[in-house]
Amino acid sequence: MRDHYERRRTSVLTWLFSSIVAMFVLQNLATRLLGMGYWLEITFGLSANALRAGHVWTLLTYGFLHDTGNLLQILSYLLTLYFIGGEVLSILGTRRFIGFYLSALAAGGAFWMAVHWRFSGLHPEVLLGASGAVWGLITLYACFFPNREISQLLFFVLPIRLKPKYLAYGLLAIDLFGLVFYEILGSPSPLGAAHSAHLGGMAAAWIYFRYIHESDWSFSSGRADIQLPRWLKQQGASKPAGAAPAYNVNIGDRGHLRAEVDRILDKINSHGFGSLSAEEKRILDEARDLIGRR
Repeated sequence: MRDHYERRRTSVLTWLFSSIVAMFVLQNLATRLLGMGYWLEITFGLSANALRAGHVWTLLTYGFLHDTGNLLQILSYLLTLYFIGGEVLSILGTRRFIGFYLSALAAGGAFWMAVHWRFSGLHPEVLLGASGAVWGLITLYACFFPNREISQLLFFVLPIRLKPKYLAYGLLAIDLFGLVFYEILGSPSPLGAAHSAHLGGMAAAWIYFRYIHESDWSFSSGRADIQLPRWLKQQGASKPAGAAPAYNVNIGDRGHLRAEVDRILDKINSHGFGSLSAEEKRILDEARDLIGRR
């Protein structure tokens, strides 16, 4: 038995929830009681003038401010963080989740800024909201579980079931349409959305999944790029070879195997599946196959 246990840490989702709700309350107090809401948005919201003034922190802080007159928007973001963010957090672990969330925010803000850079002046457009990071979480969830059916309430009334990949494709199509036909032309979108910020967050999610999460950054792919001719393969295969062992793990003592699996499961629970080494993943796979053959 362990001599001591680590204290349960507050989840990063709890901190995100708290920060978003706290800033929303602060915005409402500053707007309705102190008359300082515009100053708060200009200081921490993302705009061309802010970046020209060197306020680079606005590439991240804009995601913690929201429209004070749109309660439905912030509720939808919080619900997405709760249901989809929790699933993504269990895979990435705390550190990777924080890094991805902030990267998606920055990517969404950067792409929005690239589209709106020319729209500046005395009253520049200001970007508020965590939509870039939320769309990034949805896209990353669709990459991890493309065919897992999820339930959604359409307009918070009509229940529907769909696969995450179709949800991501639908959002991508809507935002591409809004970007091309409204945002680039400088016209307000009928959805009132920052389509370029959404697309930036989605692009960050795809890049993370494709080139960071799925890649081991090795120079070899694990198989030869040039394959031998079929006749040479057959000649080489004619030599008798001994039967390969079914498993490479020494499981003479099942207690040791169980302890190793328990240790790996504890690591997944604490840091996410992405923190496992290749050897630990192999042990899990072989232990699972061993149990299946019993």
